[in-house]
Amino acid sequence: MNQVLGMFQHMGNQAFSKAVTGFAPYFSTIEPTFTELRPGYAEVTFANRREVHNHLGTVHAIALCNAAELAAGTMTTVSIPEGRQWIPVGMTVQYLAKARTDMRVVANGESVQWDRTGNVEVPVDAFDTEGKRVFTAAITMNLK
Repeated sequence: MNQVLGMFQHMGNQAFSKAVTGFAPYFSTIEPTFTELRPGYAEVTFANRREVHNHLGTVHAIALCNAAELAAGTMTTVSIPEGRQWIPVGMTVQYLAKARTDMRVVANGESVQWDRTGNVEVPVDAFDTEGKRVFTAAITMNLK
């Protein structure tokens, strides 16, 4: 079993989320919580609070990008064969609606060929508490 996936299963959502943001501190700015993590899938939530707002009082676009990269990157780590590495090399995003609630960010890589090398596209979507998709991204990961 992948070491990071083992940590998630052993530590639980809250402790694992704290550990990840300790390892990569920038992600702590959104105070994320992993709710699900498995090969090909990751789900992260974060609260709609003032610290993640833009000038309109809604969730800032970069907070959504931050959560998307966190979900996609962690999912990539648990999806690629042991001993392999990855690095994000690009992200294309679309802001579909104003994000006014807590966010649920889903990286679904079930159709990604994780055993290959080179660039792969990892899809990520963000949903509000009503289930409305407010953001979508394609993150290009270079698999080594």
